[in-house]
Amino acid sequence: MFKARGRGAAAATSTLRAKTLALAAGTALAASGLGLATAGSAAAASSFPAHYAAPYLQISTSDSGDMAADMAATGLKYYTLAFLIPQSGCTPEWEDGGDSVGAFNSQISSLQAAGGNVIVSFGGADGGELAQTCTSVSSLTAAYLNVVNTTGATRLDFDIEGGVLSDTASTTRRDQALAALQAEDPSVQVDFTLAVAPNGLPTGTGSEYALLQDAKNQGVKVSVVNIMTMDFGNGQNALNDAESAAQGTASQLAGLYGISTSAAYNMMGLTPIAGQNDDNEDFTTANASTLESFAAGNGVGELSFWEVDGYDKGTGYQYSSIFNKITGTTSGGGGGTTTTGTVTGYEGLCLDDRSASTANYNPIQVYTCNGTNAQQWTATSSNTLQVLGMCLDVDAAGTANGTLVDLYTCNGTGAQTWVHQSNGELLNPNSGKCLDDTGYGGSGTQVQIWACADTSNQQWNIP
Repeated sequence: MFKARGRGAAAATSTLRAKTLALAAGTALAASGLGLATAGSAAAASSFPAHYAAPYLQISTSDSGDMAADMAATGLKYYTLAFLIPQSGCTPEWEDGGDSVGAFNSQISSLQAAGGNVIVSFGGADGGELAQTCTSVSSLTAAYLNVVNTTGATRLDFDIEGGVLSDTASTTRRDQALAALQAEDPSVQVDFTLAVAPNGLPTGTGSEYALLQDAKNQGVKVSVVNIMTMDFGNGQNALNDAESAAQGTASQLAGLYGISTSAAYNMMGLTPIAGQNDDNEDFTTANASTLESFAAGNGVGELSFWEVDGYDKGTGYQYSSIFNKITGTTSGGGGGTTTTGTVTGYEGLCLDDRSASTANYNPIQVYTCNGTNAQQWTATSSNTLQVLGMCLDVDAAGTANGTLVDLYTCNGTGAQTWVHQSNGELLNPNSGKCLDDTGYGGSGTQVQIWACADTSNQQWNIP
Protein backbone atom coordinates (compact mmCIF):
# COMPACT_ATOMS: atom_id res chain seq x y z
CA MET A 1 0.00 0.00 0.00
CA PHE A 2 0.94 3.61 -0.34
CA LYS A 3 3.26 5.15 2.15
CA ALA A 4 3.80 8.88 2.01
CA ARG A 5 7.47 9.64 2.45
CA GLY A 6 8.66 12.81 4.12
CA ARG A 7 11.64 14.90 3.08
CA GLY A 8 13.03 15.37 6.54
CA ALA A 9 12.72 17.87 9.31
CA ALA A 10 15.15 20.31 7.77
CA ALA A 11 13.05 20.74 4.68
CA ALA A 12 9.77 20.70 6.65
CA THR A 13 8.10 19.99 3.34
CA SER A 14 5.24 17.63 2.66
CA THR A 15 5.24 14.86 0.10
CA LEU A 16 2.81 12.24 -1.10
CA ARG A 17 3.67 9.02 -2.84
CA ALA A 18 2.25 9.26 -6.20
CA LYS A 19 0.07 11.93 -7.44
CA THR A 20 0.95 13.56 -10.64
CA LEU A 21 -1.19 15.92 -12.24
CA ALA A 22 -0.87 17.11 -15.60
CA LEU A 23 -2.94 16.59 -18.53
CA ALA A 24 -1.49 16.46 -21.83
CA ALA A 25 -0.95 18.68 -24.62
CA GLY A 26 1.68 18.45 -27.22
CA THR A 27 2.84 21.13 -29.53
CA ALA A 28 2.46 18.78 -32.44
CA LEU A 29 -1.15 17.60 -32.37
CA ALA A 30 -1.91 19.07 -35.74
CA ALA A 31 1.44 18.16 -37.20
CA SER A 32 1.15 14.57 -36.08
CA GLY A 33 -2.39 14.25 -37.37
CA LEU A 34 -3.73 13.14 -34.00
CA GLY A 35 -7.48 13.46 -33.70
CA LEU A 36 -9.31 13.94 -30.44
CA ALA A 37 -11.88 11.17 -30.27
CA THR A 38 -12.71 11.26 -26.60
CA ALA A 39 -14.34 8.11 -25.31
CA GLY A 40 -18.10 8.12 -25.14
CA SER A 41 -18.10 7.81 -21.39
CA ALA A 42 -16.50 11.23 -21.08
CA ALA A 43 -19.44 12.91 -22.76
CA ALA A 44 -21.82 11.34 -20.27
CA ALA A 45 -19.64 11.95 -17.22
CA SER A 46 -20.63 14.37 -14.50
CA SER A 47 -18.68 17.63 -14.49
CA PHE A 48 -16.76 18.66 -11.38
CA PRO A 49 -18.43 21.38 -9.31
CA ALA A 50 -16.49 24.42 -8.16
CA HIS A 51 -15.87 22.79 -4.75
CA TYR A 52 -15.57 19.03 -4.29
CA ALA A 53 -13.90 16.16 -2.47
CA ALA A 54 -11.88 13.71 -4.58
CA PRO A 55 -9.71 11.49 -2.35
CA TYR A 56 -7.15 9.08 -3.72
CA LEU A 57 -8.04 5.56 -4.66
CA GLN A 58 -5.03 3.33 -5.36
CA ILE A 59 -6.22 0.83 -7.92
CA SER A 60 -5.02 -2.57 -9.05
CA THR A 61 -6.77 -5.73 -10.20
CA SER A 62 -6.18 -7.25 -6.77
CA ASP A 63 -7.68 -4.55 -4.55
CA SER A 64 -9.49 -1.94 -6.63
CA GLY A 65 -12.92 -3.25 -5.69
CA ASP A 66 -15.86 -1.56 -7.31
CA MET A 67 -15.75 2.22 -7.66
CA ALA A 68 -19.54 2.52 -7.77
CA ALA A 69 -19.68 0.49 -4.55
CA ASP A 70 -17.16 2.87 -2.97
CA MET A 71 -19.40 5.73 -4.04
CA ALA A 72 -22.41 4.04 -2.43
CA ALA A 73 -20.49 3.36 0.80
CA THR A 74 -18.93 6.81 1.16
CA GLY A 75 -21.31 9.21 -0.58
CA LEU A 76 -18.35 10.51 -2.57
CA LYS A 77 -18.94 11.16 -6.27
CA TYR A 78 -15.36 11.95 -7.28
CA TYR A 79 -12.09 10.03 -6.93
CA THR A 80 -8.46 10.60 -7.85
CA LEU A 81 -7.09 7.39 -9.33
CA ALA A 82 -3.45 6.65 -8.45
CA PHE A 83 -1.11 6.33 -10.24
CA LEU A 84 -0.04 6.15 -13.87
CA ILE A 85 3.72 5.67 -14.18
CA PRO A 86 5.99 4.71 -17.10
CA GLN A 87 5.99 1.07 -18.11
CA SER A 88 8.62 1.99 -20.67
CA GLY A 89 9.15 4.87 -23.05
CA CYS A 90 5.81 6.51 -23.78
CA THR A 91 3.62 3.69 -22.44
CA PRO A 92 2.09 4.23 -18.97
CA GLU A 93 0.70 1.62 -16.59
CA TRP A 94 -1.07 1.63 -13.24
CA GLU A 95 1.58 1.60 -10.55
CA ASP A 96 0.21 -0.75 -7.92
CA GLY A 97 -0.31 -3.79 -10.14
CA GLY A 98 1.27 -2.95 -13.48
CA ASP A 99 -2.15 -2.98 -15.17
CA SER A 100 -2.79 -1.41 -18.56
CA VAL A 101 -4.36 2.05 -18.83
CA GLY A 102 -7.76 0.67 -19.81
CA ALA A 103 -7.91 -2.10 -17.19
CA PHE A 104 -10.53 -0.30 -15.08
CA ASN A 105 -12.63 1.29 -17.83
CA SER A 106 -15.79 -0.63 -16.94
CA GLN A 107 -15.59 0.59 -13.33
CA ILE A 108 -14.93 4.17 -14.44
CA SER A 109 -17.92 4.01 -16.78
CA SER A 110 -20.15 2.62 -14.03
CA LEU A 111 -19.07 5.39 -11.67
CA GLN A 112 -19.74 8.03 -14.33
CA ALA A 113 -23.14 6.50 -15.09
CA ALA A 114 -23.97 6.83 -11.39
CA GLY A 115 -23.18 10.56 -11.48
CA GLY A 116 -19.53 10.41 -10.43
CA ASN A 117 -16.24 11.07 -12.17
CA VAL A 118 -12.51 10.48 -11.84
CA ILE A 119 -9.26 12.39 -11.98
CA VAL A 120 -6.43 10.33 -13.48
CA SER A 121 -3.22 10.97 -11.56
CA PHE A 122 0.29 10.56 -12.98
CA GLY A 123 3.58 10.27 -11.12
CA GLY A 124 4.09 10.33 -7.39
CA ALA A 125 7.13 9.85 -5.21
CA ASP A 126 8.25 6.38 -6.24
CA GLY A 127 7.09 5.24 -9.66
CA GLY A 128 8.72 7.65 -12.08
CA GLU A 129 7.26 10.23 -14.44
CA LEU A 130 6.21 9.78 -18.05
CA ALA A 131 7.72 13.07 -19.23
CA GLN A 132 11.15 11.71 -18.28
CA THR A 133 10.89 8.49 -20.28
CA CYS A 134 8.90 9.85 -23.22
CA THR A 135 11.35 12.37 -24.61
CA SER A 136 9.48 13.76 -27.63
CA VAL A 137 6.83 16.42 -27.08
CA SER A 138 4.63 15.04 -29.85
CA SER A 139 4.93 11.48 -28.53
CA LEU A 140 4.19 12.63 -24.99
CA THR A 141 1.13 14.48 -26.26
CA ALA A 142 -0.02 11.32 -28.00
CA ALA A 143 0.48 9.32 -24.81
CA TYR A 144 -1.60 11.74 -22.75
CA LEU A 145 -4.25 11.83 -25.46
CA ASN A 146 -4.42 8.05 -25.42
CA VAL A 147 -5.11 8.12 -21.68
CA VAL A 148 -7.95 10.61 -22.21
CA ASN A 149 -9.44 8.59 -25.05
CA THR A 150 -9.00 5.23 -23.33
CA THR A 151 -10.40 6.15 -19.91
CA GLY A 152 -12.91 8.82 -20.91
CA ALA A 153 -11.43 11.10 -18.24
CA THR A 154 -10.73 14.69 -19.21
CA ARG A 155 -9.17 15.72 -15.91
CA LEU A 156 -5.53 14.80 -15.35
CA ASP A 157 -3.47 15.32 -12.23
CA PHE A 158 0.33 15.37 -12.05
CA ASP A 159 2.13 14.64 -8.78
CA ILE A 160 5.62 15.99 -9.39
CA GLU A 161 8.10 15.64 -6.56
CA GLY A 162 11.56 14.57 -5.50
CA GLY A 163 14.24 14.31 -8.16
CA VAL A 164 11.71 14.79 -10.96
CA LEU A 165 11.43 18.46 -10.00
CA SER A 166 15.11 19.08 -10.75
CA ASP A 167 14.72 17.60 -14.25
CA THR A 168 13.73 20.92 -15.79
CA ALA A 169 13.89 19.54 -19.34
CA SER A 170 11.11 17.08 -18.54
CA THR A 171 9.14 19.87 -16.85
CA THR A 172 9.16 21.98 -20.01
CA ARG A 173 8.46 18.95 -22.21
CA ARG A 174 5.44 18.06 -20.11
CA ASP A 175 4.13 21.61 -20.13
CA GLN A 176 4.51 21.98 -23.89
CA ALA A 177 2.59 18.76 -24.41
CA LEU A 178 -0.16 19.84 -22.04
CA ALA A 179 -0.55 23.26 -23.62
CA ALA A 180 -0.89 21.72 -27.07
CA LEU A 181 -3.48 19.23 -25.90
CA GLN A 182 -5.55 21.94 -24.26
CA ALA A 183 -5.38 24.01 -27.43
CA GLU A 184 -6.87 21.06 -29.30
CA ASP A 185 -9.47 20.26 -26.63
CA PRO A 186 -10.21 23.01 -24.07
CA SER A 187 -12.29 20.57 -22.00
CA VAL A 188 -9.11 18.90 -20.75
CA GLN A 189 -8.25 20.13 -17.28
CA VAL A 190 -4.80 20.00 -15.73
CA ASP A 191 -3.99 19.89 -12.03
CA PHE A 192 -0.61 19.78 -10.29
CA THR A 193 -0.06 18.06 -6.96
CA LEU A 194 2.98 19.44 -5.17
CA ALA A 195 4.81 19.25 -1.86
CA VAL A 196 4.49 22.27 0.37
CA ALA A 197 6.15 23.78 3.43
CA PRO A 198 4.26 25.35 6.35
CA ASN A 199 4.89 28.77 4.79
CA GLY A 200 3.94 27.82 1.23
CA LEU A 201 5.44 26.33 -1.91
CA PRO A 202 9.25 25.98 -2.00
CA THR A 203 10.91 28.42 -4.41
CA GLY A 204 14.12 28.52 -6.43
CA THR A 205 15.47 26.52 -9.36
CA GLY A 206 13.84 23.13 -9.72
CA SER A 207 11.23 23.93 -7.08
CA GLU A 208 7.49 23.46 -6.90
CA TYR A 209 6.92 27.16 -7.53
CA ALA A 210 9.30 27.10 -10.49
CA LEU A 211 7.29 24.22 -11.96
CA LEU A 212 4.16 26.38 -11.91
CA GLN A 213 6.05 29.27 -13.44
CA ASP A 214 7.12 27.06 -16.34
CA ALA A 215 3.56 25.80 -16.82
CA LYS A 216 2.38 29.38 -17.03
CA ASN A 217 5.16 30.31 -19.45
CA GLN A 218 4.30 27.39 -21.74
CA GLY A 219 0.60 28.31 -21.77
CA VAL A 220 -0.82 25.49 -19.62
CA LYS A 221 -4.23 26.36 -18.17
CA VAL A 222 -4.05 25.04 -14.63
CA SER A 223 -7.33 24.27 -12.86
CA VAL A 224 -6.06 23.17 -9.44
CA VAL A 225 -2.79 23.40 -7.55
CA ASN A 226 -3.15 20.61 -5.01
CA ILE A 227 -0.76 20.92 -2.08
CA MET A 228 0.23 17.86 -0.02
CA THR A 229 -0.44 19.00 3.52
CA MET A 230 1.33 16.06 5.15
CA ASP A 231 4.65 14.80 6.50
CA PHE A 232 5.99 18.25 7.33
CA GLY A 233 8.61 16.68 9.59
CA ASN A 234 8.83 19.63 11.95
CA GLY A 235 7.13 18.07 14.96
CA GLN A 236 4.35 20.63 14.88
CA ASN A 237 0.58 20.24 14.77
CA ALA A 238 -0.52 18.72 11.43
CA LEU A 239 -3.65 20.87 11.24
CA ASN A 240 -1.82 24.12 11.97
CA ASP A 241 0.80 23.28 9.35
CA ALA A 242 -1.90 22.53 6.77
CA GLU A 243 -3.70 25.82 7.31
CA SER A 244 -0.53 27.92 7.30
CA ALA A 245 0.66 26.13 4.14
CA ALA A 246 -2.65 26.96 2.45
CA GLN A 247 -2.42 30.60 3.45
CA GLY A 248 1.13 30.91 2.14
CA THR A 249 0.27 29.14 -1.10
CA ALA A 250 -2.78 31.34 -1.69
CA SER A 251 -0.55 34.41 -1.56
CA GLN A 252 1.91 32.83 -4.01
CA LEU A 253 -0.79 31.80 -6.48
CA ALA A 254 -2.36 35.25 -6.34
CA GLY A 255 0.99 36.79 -7.26
CA LEU A 256 1.86 34.26 -9.95
CA TYR A 257 -1.46 34.40 -11.78
CA GLY A 258 -2.42 38.01 -11.03
CA ILE A 259 -5.64 37.02 -9.26
CA SER A 260 -7.26 37.81 -5.94
CA THR A 261 -6.56 35.76 -2.84
CA SER A 262 -10.14 34.48 -3.02
CA ALA A 263 -9.58 33.25 -6.57
CA ALA A 264 -6.32 31.64 -5.47
CA TYR A 265 -8.16 29.59 -2.86
CA ASN A 266 -10.70 28.62 -5.54
CA MET A 267 -7.91 26.98 -7.59
CA MET A 268 -6.28 25.27 -4.60
CA GLY A 269 -6.53 21.67 -3.40
CA LEU A 270 -5.59 20.36 0.05
CA THR A 271 -4.45 16.75 0.53
CA PRO A 272 -3.51 15.40 3.97
CA ILE A 273 -2.97 11.77 4.95
CA ALA A 274 -5.97 10.31 6.76
CA GLY A 275 -4.61 9.40 10.19
CA GLN A 276 -0.99 8.64 10.99
CA ASN A 277 1.63 10.42 8.90
CA ASP A 278 5.10 8.97 8.33
CA ASP A 279 6.72 11.59 10.57
CA ASN A 280 4.45 10.72 13.54
CA GLU A 281 2.10 13.61 12.92
CA ASP A 282 -1.47 12.41 13.37
CA PHE A 283 -4.18 13.97 11.23
CA THR A 284 -7.31 13.07 13.19
CA THR A 285 -10.97 13.11 12.17
CA ALA A 286 -11.34 16.20 14.36
CA ASN A 287 -8.52 17.80 12.35
CA ALA A 288 -10.31 16.79 9.16
CA SER A 289 -13.51 18.49 10.29
CA THR A 290 -11.66 21.69 11.14
CA LEU A 291 -9.78 21.66 7.83
CA GLU A 292 -13.04 21.15 5.92
CA SER A 293 -14.50 24.20 7.65
CA PHE A 294 -11.34 26.17 6.84
CA ALA A 295 -11.54 25.05 3.20
CA ALA A 296 -15.24 25.83 2.85
CA GLY A 297 -14.83 29.21 4.52
CA ASN A 298 -12.03 30.21 2.16
CA GLY A 299 -13.54 28.73 -1.01
CA VAL A 300 -10.90 26.02 -1.52
CA GLY A 301 -11.66 24.15 -4.74
CA GLU A 302 -10.66 20.58 -3.86
CA LEU A 303 -10.28 18.47 -0.74
CA SER A 304 -8.52 15.13 -1.05
CA PHE A 305 -6.66 12.70 1.18
CA TRP A 306 -4.57 9.56 0.99
CA GLU A 307 -6.29 7.02 0.74
CA VAL A 308 -9.85 5.62 0.65
CA ASP A 309 -9.41 1.85 0.86
CA GLY A 310 -6.15 1.58 2.77
CA TYR A 311 -6.58 4.42 5.27
CA ASP A 312 -10.23 5.44 5.53
CA LYS A 313 -12.19 2.22 5.10
CA GLY A 314 -11.12 1.02 8.55
CA THR A 315 -12.59 4.15 10.15
CA GLY A 316 -15.99 3.53 8.58
CA TYR A 317 -15.18 6.13 5.91
CA GLN A 318 -15.20 8.97 8.44
CA TYR A 319 -12.69 11.09 6.49
CA SER A 320 -14.72 10.65 3.30
CA SER A 321 -17.90 11.74 5.05
CA ILE A 322 -16.25 14.80 6.59
CA PHE A 323 -14.54 16.04 3.43
CA ASN A 324 -17.56 15.34 1.25
CA LYS A 325 -19.41 18.17 3.00
CA ILE A 326 -17.58 20.62 0.73
CA THR A 327 -18.86 19.04 -2.49
CA GLY A 328 -21.22 21.32 -4.36
CA THR A 329 -20.93 24.25 -1.96
CA THR A 330 -20.82 27.78 -3.33
CA SER A 331 -18.43 29.29 -0.78
CA GLY A 332 -15.91 31.73 -2.17
CA GLY A 333 -18.04 32.46 -5.21
CA GLY A 334 -19.73 35.70 -4.30
CA GLY A 335 -22.25 34.73 -1.64
CA GLY A 336 -25.30 36.76 -0.77
CA THR A 337 -28.86 36.25 -1.96
CA THR A 338 -29.20 33.99 -4.99
CA THR A 339 -31.86 32.90 -7.46
CA THR A 340 -31.46 30.06 -9.95
CA GLY A 341 -33.02 29.34 -13.34
CA THR A 342 -32.52 29.84 -17.06
CA VAL A 343 -31.20 32.95 -18.79
CA THR A 344 -33.09 33.39 -22.06
CA GLY A 345 -32.38 35.75 -24.92
CA TYR A 346 -33.07 36.35 -28.61
CA GLU A 347 -35.66 33.95 -30.07
CA GLY A 348 -36.03 32.25 -26.68
CA LEU A 349 -32.63 30.55 -26.77
CA CYS A 350 -30.98 29.71 -23.44
CA LEU A 351 -27.58 30.82 -22.23
CA ASP A 352 -25.66 27.53 -22.14
CA ASP A 353 -22.35 26.19 -20.82
CA ARG A 354 -21.15 24.27 -23.88
CA SER A 355 -20.94 20.49 -23.23
CA ALA A 356 -21.63 21.16 -19.52
CA SER A 357 -17.89 21.57 -18.98
CA THR A 358 -16.38 23.19 -15.89
CA ALA A 359 -13.07 23.91 -17.61
CA ASN A 360 -11.78 27.46 -17.48
CA TYR A 361 -12.30 29.25 -20.84
CA ASN A 362 -15.12 26.91 -21.88
CA PRO A 363 -17.34 28.78 -24.38
CA ILE A 364 -20.69 30.16 -23.27
CA GLN A 365 -23.23 29.97 -26.07
CA VAL A 366 -26.90 30.37 -26.86
CA TYR A 367 -28.60 27.03 -27.31
CA THR A 368 -32.02 25.45 -27.55
CA CYS A 369 -33.45 25.29 -24.03
CA ASN A 370 -33.26 21.69 -22.78
CA GLY A 371 -33.59 21.80 -18.99
CA THR A 372 -30.04 20.57 -18.30
CA ASN A 373 -27.75 21.81 -15.53
CA ALA A 374 -25.64 23.54 -18.17
CA GLN A 375 -28.49 26.07 -18.47
CA GLN A 376 -29.25 26.54 -14.77
CA TRP A 377 -27.75 29.91 -13.87
CA THR A 378 -27.53 31.36 -10.38
CA ALA A 379 -27.81 35.14 -10.18
CA THR A 380 -26.18 36.46 -7.00
CA SER A 381 -26.64 39.71 -5.13
CA SER A 382 -23.00 40.50 -5.96
CA ASN A 383 -23.96 40.62 -9.67
CA THR A 384 -22.36 37.40 -10.84
CA LEU A 385 -23.96 34.72 -12.99
CA GLN A 386 -22.85 31.20 -12.07
CA VAL A 387 -23.36 27.80 -13.67
CA LEU A 388 -22.01 24.50 -12.32
CA GLY A 389 -20.12 26.52 -9.69
CA MET A 390 -18.26 28.64 -12.26
CA CYS A 391 -18.76 32.25 -13.38
CA LEU A 392 -19.76 34.01 -16.60
CA ASP A 393 -16.54 35.83 -17.56
CA VAL A 394 -15.33 38.29 -20.20
CA ASP A 395 -12.26 36.63 -21.68
CA ALA A 396 -9.04 38.14 -20.28
CA ALA A 397 -11.09 41.05 -18.88
CA GLY A 398 -11.28 42.45 -22.42
CA THR A 399 -13.06 45.69 -23.23
CA ALA A 400 -13.17 45.63 -27.04
CA ASN A 401 -16.26 44.95 -29.11
CA GLY A 402 -16.33 41.26 -30.00
CA THR A 403 -14.46 40.01 -26.94
CA LEU A 404 -15.74 36.51 -26.30
CA VAL A 405 -17.51 35.49 -23.12
CA ASP A 406 -16.65 32.18 -21.49
CA LEU A 407 -16.54 30.28 -18.22
CA TYR A 408 -13.97 30.88 -15.50
CA THR A 409 -13.37 30.21 -11.82
CA CYS A 410 -15.24 32.80 -9.77
CA ASN A 411 -12.71 35.41 -8.65
CA GLY A 412 -14.61 38.58 -7.83
CA THR A 413 -13.09 40.62 -10.67
CA GLY A 414 -14.85 43.12 -12.92
CA ALA A 415 -14.76 40.64 -15.79
CA GLN A 416 -17.43 38.65 -13.94
CA THR A 417 -19.79 41.47 -12.96
CA TRP A 418 -23.10 41.66 -14.84
CA VAL A 419 -25.74 44.26 -13.97
CA HIS A 420 -29.23 43.58 -15.32
CA GLN A 421 -30.67 46.78 -16.78
CA SER A 422 -34.33 47.80 -16.88
CA ASN A 423 -34.42 47.19 -20.65
CA GLY A 424 -33.12 43.63 -20.23
CA GLU A 425 -29.48 44.30 -21.09
CA LEU A 426 -26.72 42.64 -19.08
CA LEU A 427 -24.11 45.34 -18.61
CA ASN A 428 -20.50 44.51 -17.77
CA PRO A 429 -19.37 47.72 -16.01
CA ASN A 430 -15.68 46.84 -16.35
CA SER A 431 -15.88 47.11 -20.14
CA GLY A 432 -18.92 49.35 -20.37
CA LYS A 433 -20.40 46.88 -22.85
CA CYS A 434 -23.30 44.45 -22.89
CA LEU A 435 -23.69 40.70 -23.27
CA ASP A 436 -24.46 40.14 -26.94
CA ASP A 437 -25.81 37.20 -28.97
CA THR A 438 -23.20 37.45 -31.71
CA GLY A 439 -24.80 38.42 -35.01
CA TYR A 440 -28.24 37.32 -33.81
CA GLY A 441 -26.77 33.84 -34.10
CA GLY A 442 -28.63 30.57 -33.87
CA SER A 443 -28.23 27.70 -31.44
CA GLY A 444 -24.55 27.00 -30.76
CA THR A 445 -23.29 30.59 -31.19
CA GLN A 446 -20.78 31.77 -28.57
CA VAL A 447 -21.77 35.06 -26.95
CA GLN A 448 -19.61 38.19 -26.77
CA ILE A 449 -19.61 41.73 -25.42
CA TRP A 450 -20.59 44.65 -27.64
CA ALA A 451 -21.48 48.31 -27.29
CA CYS A 452 -24.90 48.48 -25.63
CA ALA A 453 -27.52 49.28 -28.27
CA ASP A 454 -30.87 48.22 -26.75
CA THR A 455 -31.27 45.64 -29.53
CA SER A 456 -33.13 42.34 -29.25
CA ASN A 457 -29.91 40.29 -29.26
CA GLN A 458 -28.81 42.10 -26.09
CA GLN A 459 -31.97 41.59 -24.07
CA TRP A 460 -31.94 38.79 -21.51
CA ASN A 461 -34.39 37.39 -19.00
CA ILE A 462 -32.56 36.27 -15.85
CA PRO A 463 -33.70 34.25 -12.81
